[in-house]
Amino acid sequence: MIKEELDSLAPGRDFSRRTFVQAAVGSGFAAAVLPVAASTIKTDAQGLEAGEVMIPVGDFKMPAYRAMPAGGKSLPVVLVISEIFGVHEHIADVARRFAKLGYMAIAPEMFVRQGDAGSYGEIAKLIAEVISKVPDEQVMADLDATVAWAKTQGADVARLGITGFCWGGRITWLYAAHNPSVKAGVAWYGRLVGNSTPPTPRHPVDVTGRIGGQVLGLYGGQDPGIPLDTVDKMKSALSQGSAAAKRSEFHIYADAPHAFHADYRPSYRKDAAEDGWKRCTAWFKANGLA
Repeated sequence: MIKEELDSLAPGRDFSRRTFVQAAVGSGFAAAVLPVAASTIKTDAQGLEAGEVMIPVGDFKMPAYRAMPAGGKSLPVVLVISEIFGVHEHIADVARRFAKLGYMAIAPEMFVRQGDAGSYGEIAKLIAEVISKVPDEQVMADLDATVAWAKTQGADVARLGITGFCWGGRITWLYAAHNPSVKAGVAWYGRLVGNSTPPTPRHPVDVTGRIGGQVLGLYGGQDPGIPLDTVDKMKSALSQGSAAAKRSEFHIYADAPHAFHADYRPSYRKDAAEDGWKRCTAWFKANGLA
């Protein structure tokens, strides 16, 4: 994970400075990605209810960014799972894009118990001190709580989707296997294989037998951190997995690097990102989320 994130940021950058701390979920950008690129997309909130909410997870209150059509009732739900940088402005913008299409989009801040991911300017330190300490079991429980909260807000959680980027792409596969209510997922360049550790005992390739909602994988052919042979391993595992796993698909953008959807970073590839977004929204619609 460290390598692909470093490779996708501007070469020669000084990653040691701690120059920025997020004021609120969904605002600003993480220190490690400053300065943001001129290609950064800004989606307005006109016609939306959008902003920070607090989601109860037992006795803990987890911050999240929620966007939905103003006054919307019985809306389908899309969970939006961030990269290692947490829920900053780009992830909030993605949530607003889904809201404009009629979804309740919720981006929970998955790292908040372990630290402030947005304040780290050094990626290796962020990985070591925060990300590596976030157990998959905690993430699954937090997402379950997010879905339960959405139901209390009047959303139609029978129409549940999930999408995520890099770290969140891996989580997308795992949650599709964890929660049978997931109708569909779209994983953007999430790692598929890895070593078993106490925080991360299983990886997507290990859980294909339990996938209940079919997943679309969007990956870059020039991503050094996720070699295409690992995609081949996942395809093989999917072919031996559940019925939904067998219906899951990949689309590879041959010339795209890691993080090609991240319009605020040098890794952004406009053509691949726009095509991926069309495939993502069509996938959700085809699987009953619209």
